[in-house]
Amino acid sequence: MYFLGLGIALLAMKYFEIGPVAVWSWWWVMAPFVLAVAWWSWADASGFTKRKAMERDDERRQDRIDRQKTALGTNFKKKR
Repeated sequence: MYFLGLGIALLAMKYFEIGPVAVWSWWWVMAPFVLAVAWWSWADASGFTKRKAMERDDERRQDRIDRQKTALGTNFKKKR
């Protein structure tokens, strides 16, 4: 996502001829888009994206369980 934001910023600076980016080659301006595609391809192929989504779902589920236990008044730890 950071690569995409950087690419959009550089593209706008090149198009409107702002700062030193105006004299850069188009290859340098478009490089963050290539890096974004490479990152997304790797993340999907390696399972990184799915793993992060599963972790978010597990965290939401556990938060929901903790809220329900607190509402019922049964969210206290037993001492051993």
